[in-house]
Parts: sequence; C-alpha cells; structure tokens
Amino acid sequence: MTQASNRINKKYTSSSNSNSWNSSSINVLGHPLCERSPFLVLVIDILMLILVLGCIGFLIRPYINSIYHYSLAILPLITEVIADLISDAPIAYVIGLIAVFSGVIASIAVWEIFELKSRKCGKPDCKGLRNAVEFDIQLESEECIKYSLSKRASGYGVRQLELGKDHKELEAELKKMAPVNGRTVLIFRAPCGCPAGKLEVWGPKRVRRLKK
Repeated sequence: MTQASNRINKKYTSSSNSNSWNSSSINVLGHPLCERSPFLVLVIDILMLILVLGCIGFLIRPYINSIYHYSLAILPLITEVIADLISDAPIAYVIGLIAVFSGVIASIAVWEIFELKSRKCGKPDCKGLRNAVEFDIQLESEECIKYSLSKRASGYGVRQLELGKDHKELEAELKKMAPVNGRTVLIFRAPCGCPAGKLEVWGPKRVRRLKK
C-alpha cells in the first residue's frame, strides 16, 4: 500500500509540475516582452514609417531627376532672354523693379496701419493689441493704495463685474491672495488690451493693539 501511494503521489506531482510549466508557457501575458509592448509598437511604427518613406523616395526619384535635367536645360535659355531684355533698356527695368518693391512695402504698411486702427476700441492710450491676455491680477498693498496716482494701474475706471455662481468662490480665492490692509484687483481685458471690467476684493484688516 505504501509503495502504491508513493507512486500515485509521484505521478500527481509530476503531472502538476508539467501542468504548471504548460500554464506558465501558455501565459503569454506574464512574459516580460508584453510589459514592453508599447515600446515595441513604437519601434515597429518607426520602422514602418522609414520603409514607407524609402518606398516613396524610390518611386519619385525618376520624376525628381527628370525635373532637375529639364530645369538645367531651360534655365540658361531663360537667363539669356532676360539678359537680352534688360540690355535693351536697363534703366527702365531697374526703375520698374524699384517701383514694384516700394509699392509692395507701401501696401503692407498701409494694411498694418488700417488693421491697427480697426483693433483700437477708441479709448485713450489704447494699444490695439491683437490678442491680449484675458485677465490680469494685481496685488496692491496699503502704501500702494495710498500713493497710487494712476487709475489704470490700480484697476479704476472700469465697472465692477458680477460673475454669478462663481462670484463668491472667486472672491474667497482673491481674498487669500490679498495683502493685509490691501486688496486684490482682478482686471478683465478686451482683445485690444484695455480693461473691460474688474473684480476688487479687500484683504484682512490689521488689528491694532491698544497701548496700555
């Protein structure tokens, strides 16, 4: 009985070892190469791209060669014709070339001037920017508020905005940024750069201790 049981145990262990080896060999997902599959896919894509570009270059090479040979044959003729035309009246061609060049520069300058005027909103000191920043945050201390002389720098001259549901949350965040006895001014700007609205939030007040 003991010998028979030992044989059964050995057979069972050998079969379990073979099954485990087969399962490990079949389990492809556990292979370390599968963990690097994105890298392998990238390498394969790069190789495919190189092969495609090589095939395209091989196909269009005859056309490039033919265009190159035709251009070498035609360019001398074109240069001879142009040289003959210029030699007949060189001053006229030079004046015409200068006139065309100056006309192009003048048209570009006029276009830029008209575009700059169209971008301006009509306010004084408007810079007429193309796409200015949408908003600007300014932290003003107590001394800055007292001695500030420029209304634009301190966020004055524009209306106070109401932002609906997000108004209180934004005020709370701006209050955290504000200095003591100062304020935070969030200035919303138009595309031209001029202020279109503001949100002004005062910071915490400094507690003054009474002297005994």
